[in-house]
Amino acid sequence: MRNKRKIALSILLVCGLLLGFHGTSGTVRAAGTVTVDTDSVNIRSGPGLAHSVTGSLKRGDTVKVLGSEGDWLYVDAGSSKGYIAAYLTKTSAAPAPGSDTVISQVDRLNVRAQPTTSSAVLLKMNRGDQATSHGSSGGWTEVTVNGTRGWVSSQYITASSAKPETEKAKAESGTFTVAVSALNVREKPDLTAGKVTVVRQGESYPITETSGNWVKLSISGKEGWVYAFHGVRSSGAAAAGTPSGKTGSESGNQADSVTILYDGTNLRSSDSTSSDVVKRAAAGETFSGVREGDWYRISLNDGSEAYVASWVVSVGGEAAELKDQKKKAGRKEGTLNGVTLVIDPGHGGNDGGTTGMRGTNEKDLTLPTAELLASKLRAAGAEVILTRETDEYVGLRKRVSLSNQAGADAFISLHYDATTDHSVRGFTTYYQKSIEEPLAEYVNIYLGKSVNLKDRGVQKGNYLVLRDNRQPSILVELGFLSNLSEERRVTNPEYREQATDGIYKGIIKYFDSQLGQ
Repeated sequence: MRNKRKIALSILLVCGLLLGFHGTSGTVRAAGTVTVDTDSVNIRSGPGLAHSVTGSLKRGDTVKVLGSEGDWLYVDAGSSKGYIAAYLTKTSAAPAPGSDTVISQVDRLNVRAQPTTSSAVLLKMNRGDQATSHGSSGGWTEVTVNGTRGWVSSQYITASSAKPETEKAKAESGTFTVAVSALNVREKPDLTAGKVTVVRQGESYPITETSGNWVKLSISGKEGWVYAFHGVRSSGAAAAGTPSGKTGSESGNQADSVTILYDGTNLRSSDSTSSDVVKRAAAGETFSGVREGDWYRISLNDGSEAYVASWVVSVGGEAAELKDQKKKAGRKEGTLNGVTLVIDPGHGGNDGGTTGMRGTNEKDLTLPTAELLASKLRAAGAEVILTRETDEYVGLRKRVSLSNQAGADAFISLHYDATTDHSVRGFTTYYQKSIEEPLAEYVNIYLGKSVNLKDRGVQKGNYLVLRDNRQPSILVELGFLSNLSEERRVTNPEYREQATDGIYKGIIKYFDSQLGQ
């Protein structure tokens, strides 16, 4: 009897120690409270859907955040403690006094619908763009940008203690040279103010005033405000911006390498969509051209000239420059420094892809999968290009052209499969050329180690994005939406985390194998 009591006490002691450590190991402190933003949310014993449900909360319930782990918050619900999904909540924290304006420190910062990398992207902020902060929790900050409310990663923003638009303007001199492809000039030093005109990369204008992070420019008899982060200020005489109608030599513009993105692109006799079509160009064709407003005046092979719209071309000799940079990068094992990757989220816009047994659209899975994979690859040092970043239609040839133009070291197209036989299941990795087989093998092996799906192996596939791609390319089918149980599994955010982890590791191992070759 005494031995049984000792055993019972020992078990109770071990359980007590485990409970005492629960919720703290591996978590990151997160201050503030959150409010449930859905009809109901389960409280779980651990950070994941596989853990048991210990309670529930309803819409409007507010709980204290004790810590976080991935996309899960460890909370105190009063009568119990446990984990809830962060993307089903909104922050209740009030903005810090004097820090209700934040500024993006990077270009293309995603503003998401919920505080999770698997959530939809509402819009993007560029470096220097301002937003109003509504508080932070779990590594995310809730912001309002141009009337849209969403979430951004806190590590990519900085607080501004004063609102630039309320600061007193002061007279200035010098010039401002535009450093981005296109920059809105506004009536007031405020992102919500009306647009006066648009200035282009390389153009310089006199500065007449400054207000906080804004500068006022004199532009062909007009005046307007631009955000200072998007250009370079210098002292001395102002150079005129490129006036419409002047040639590149007259305005000082340098000729660019202009690459056509779409098959059948119209090359016209003048800078207007109503002008005559001189000829039609194929995707991937390259010309020398000079920007004139929203058009490029390009030189044709026969010595004549034509115009092409700026929105159907890619500009610059990036491919050769990137190759040179990669050779100098000195990449080390386990990193992707100097590697350029194009990640292709299949379908989009009016092309929904396949539809699952439960109504899941393929396009709604490929984009968050690609975004999550891209974030992991960038963290390893890779330059990552997404063929689409919103729910939009992008033609297959344009996807291939983006890969060729970037001189990508690898092109990875992400899809979810379907067939009329609802019993078929599993993931498959396709390649088209024999030189691409090692990349497909590495990705498939590590994908198989990360997900609990049937491995259908590496196969040859005659897909356009593989067949017409000059860069190493593979296409990954991440499970069958036509299989009911598999559809349930692959639509779980936890599956995306596992799948992207496997693809990421496979890509790392593939490029490690190339070192020294």
